[in-house]
Amino acid sequence: MQVAICGLGRMGAGMARRAARGGHDVFAWNRTESVTQEVAAEPENEGRISVVGSIEQLAELMDAPRHIVVSVPSGAATDAMIEQLAGILKPGDVIIDSGNSRFHDSKRHAEELTANRIEWLDMGVSGGVWGLEVGFCAMLGGERATFDRFEPVVRTLAPENGYLYCGAAGAGHYTKMIHNGIEYGMMQAYGEGFDILHASDYDLDLAAIANMWNNGSVIRSWLLELAGNAFEREGNDLEKVHGWVADSGEGRWAVAEAIDHDVPAPVITLSLLQRFRSRREPDSYADRVLAALRNEFGGHAIKDRG
Repeated sequence: MQVAICGLGRMGAGMARRAARGGHDVFAWNRTESVTQEVAAEPENEGRISVVGSIEQLAELMDAPRHIVVSVPSGAATDAMIEQLAGILKPGDVIIDSGNSRFHDSKRHAEELTANRIEWLDMGVSGGVWGLEVGFCAMLGGERATFDRFEPVVRTLAPENGYLYCGAAGAGHYTKMIHNGIEYGMMQAYGEGFDILHASDYDLDLAAIANMWNNGSVIRSWLLELAGNAFEREGNDLEKVHGWVADSGEGRWAVAEAIDHDVPAPVITLSLLQRFRSRREPDSYADRVLAALRNEFGGHAIKDRG
């Protein structure tokens, strides 16, 4: 199946590679064309990635109906990309937003594109820099028939049982928003737990503890595995890791949604506030654990301690 990927950042490049290696014909565009050429030239892609020099070429090079995945930062960049595509694509073509967009924006985009008879899917994606290797967990919203046509690509991108049609437009990004809110709480609990272990009077091997807990323990998880990796590489003290913890928006939106629906969500809310605190006060050990975890799963840069 033909699919275009617009934006070859950490997630977009991984999706382009995985789709190509799964047998799909990928048309890739990136603002910096040299990045696209580098990805297309990789032997593993078996010549299945075509470099697209401009967005306008997608309408010329691809067969109808065209499926265009947008993988650029949420907000203004995504809005601009969708507006540009809407002026180029034809009725029946599909725009798939795989960024971390707010679900309200996804619903708006779906409604606006309907006027041009362009179809829409929002695709919340989890997997970070590991998605190429293990697959991208995908949560999709939009018309069911549109999803059904795009499903062969989603099946390739995702691990087994790792994707779901969630409902109408916005449902995919809504589900991903709550996914990230839960992630905030889990990461905060791990950070605080390892902070207590690190502060104890015992000479504990935190990497060994994390790895042991991941075998049979009720708190085993991929995040815990990544914590073990960070301790093995950086050492117990995480001395090179600055505990400045960013948030990319989804946690804030999840808390706002909880408030709108009168749902008590103290763990997610407090984990978000702890991230705010990490950027105003000297870093704590728990914050260093969170910063290390974000680097492990998402490739998010660690802020310079200086």
